Amino acid sequence: MNATTLGLRRGWTEQLNLWSDRKELLNALVGTVGTYVVLVLFIGDNDVPGAPVSMAAFMTPGFLAFAVFSTGLMGLPMLIAADREEGTLVRARTLPRGIRVYLTGRAVTTLLTIMLNSALVLLVAVPLAGVAAPATPARWFTLAWVLVLGTLAVVPLGAMIGSLVSGPKTAAAMLALPSMLLMLVSGVMFPLEALPGVVRGIAQVFPLYWQGLGLRAVFLPESVLAAELGHDWPLGRAAAVLGAWAVGGMVLAPWLLRRVRGR
Repeated sequence: MNATTLGLRRGWTEQLNLWSDRKELLNALVGTVGTYVVLVLFIGDNDVPGAPVSMAAFMTPGFLAFAVFSTGLMGLPMLIAADREEGTLVRARTLPRGIRVYLTGRAVTTLLTIMLNSALVLLVAVPLAGVAAPATPARWFTLAWVLVLGTLAVVPLGAMIGSLVSGPKTAAAMLALPSMLLMLVSGVMFPLEALPGVVRGIAQVFPLYWQGLGLRAVFLPESVLAAELGHDWPLGRAAAVLGAWAVGGMVLAPWLLRRVRGR
């Protein structure tokens, strides 16, 4: 079998093991859904300036985008750092295409975790924040490719960070503050127009902004375009940026992992 098939099987097996653990499911429910409920209650029913939609509804796609981003950029490095300590990466490096299979498996596990967390949040968001499910097949298709490309854009980056940090605790301490700052400046919790132009330009370099934009195009009405930059959802540009991060990361991550393990 090729590396992709082996990676898919590895990722699916690991995810089944996680789902069979009640503690993991409880952590997903409390950690993701609980945080979302607290944010909705804190923000309240105030409308977005210039758009007839509540801040809670506007924040929901952004919260999903940040869940994708943080799972790949914070959760994955801690897992990889733990695998380094346990010798999993050493064993993977001794096998043909082992690093590529390992990365593919981690990408599959991360995507399945994101799908579970997103489903749990949406089950709460519909009655609590008034968010509607995608109304057309085109929006369902957009939801699928945003989640997949968004995951692939951050998984290699998380893998590279995980290969460089000394341990899981170091990864958590190093990534927490930058991730929170990026969340604040990427327009996932409130419209980006409220921020200075320089900050807006920096935010559009990173995948988090484009993940949030794509998910807003899925769940929010077109009346929200009044609060968007350029009053538009440039989905083609979003796909290009996320795709570039994914391709670049998939090229660099295996090389860096092999180099770190060799050293």
